[in-house]
Amino acid sequence: MKRWKNVWRFLPLLSVIALTLTGCGNEQLTTLLPKGEGAEMQFNLMMLSLYVMIGVFVVVALIYTIVLVRFRRRGEDDNEIPEQTEGNVVLEILWTTVPIILLLILAVPTVMATFALDEGTDSPPEDALVIKVTAHQYWWEFEYPDLEIKTSQDLYMPTGERVYFELASKDVLHSFWVPTLGGKMDTNTGTVNKMWLNANEPGTYFGKCAELCGPSHALMDFKVIAQERDDFDAWAEKMQNASSQAATDQAQQGEELFAKSCIGCHAVGGEGGNTGPNLTNFGDREMVAGILEHTDENIKGWIANPGEYKPGNNMPAFGDQLNDEELDALVEYLNGLKVEE
Repeated sequence: MKRWKNVWRFLPLLSVIALTLTGCGNEQLTTLLPKGEGAEMQFNLMMLSLYVMIGVFVVVALIYTIVLVRFRRRGEDDNEIPEQTEGNVVLEILWTTVPIILLLILAVPTVMATFALDEGTDSPPEDALVIKVTAHQYWWEFEYPDLEIKTSQDLYMPTGERVYFELASKDVLHSFWVPTLGGKMDTNTGTVNKMWLNANEPGTYFGKCAELCGPSHALMDFKVIAQERDDFDAWAEKMQNASSQAATDQAQQGEELFAKSCIGCHAVGGEGGNTGPNLTNFGDREMVAGILEHTDENIKGWIANPGEYKPGNNMPAFGDQLNDEELDALVEYLNGLKVEE
């Protein structure tokens, strides 16, 4: 008995810890701060469900309290059996009708939202922006077929309009998810799933893979950069005219190294392979491999031993093949791949 008393003493501490941990979150990875049309639909459905559940809880708790008070035993000799309600037509109708009404309150908006979220995905409007998303272990590829642009990790889209996505996977099952803009959608091999997203205002929104896909699943991050339409069109034009020409002697040395060792997997300005991420605007990105701060040291570390940062990824390590001077030259070249200037 004494042991249980000691356990109960820890309950207030555990309650405080639990309350504190509820504030340990990333506002960029929450569905509770919707920034897009689809996310708002889903948020409203969650809140509707919450209100219904709270209402049911309050009513049940109230009835339970009334029963406890009214029908409690008042004495040892009080063995009177309360009036039985078996076969009461009114009560039978009541507890059959109320759940049906609650179900309709939840089902009708859910079905309407489901159809709204699927609207236009098979046949987008002629002027709509369509982006093909291909998931890889462990990075994201974004292709704009109408604009003849291909990039990775950073997804650019205009605000105030629906952008349509065609989702597929190159290897295993992944899931495309930008919590503040909309719900997740699986990416499969051999089939294409479709959805749309809408960003209400310019900003940077964070996305993740939401399906366990291997040892670096938790590191499969990407960013959505939402811009006003004019800014997006300007970015698209720069991407279409992007050049990989090196600006300095050191960068030229890095370009030569890139042509020998990297271009078979990575494309720049439309030239190169498609096995690894497109690096056309690598110098504009804030993150390296989606997870590291964009610094020279992190770039060199990634090139030298990518498996240290993302276990299981397919990029080979070049630490034994390139010396410090060559790594510096390659970093200089990569940092010069910009379109935002």
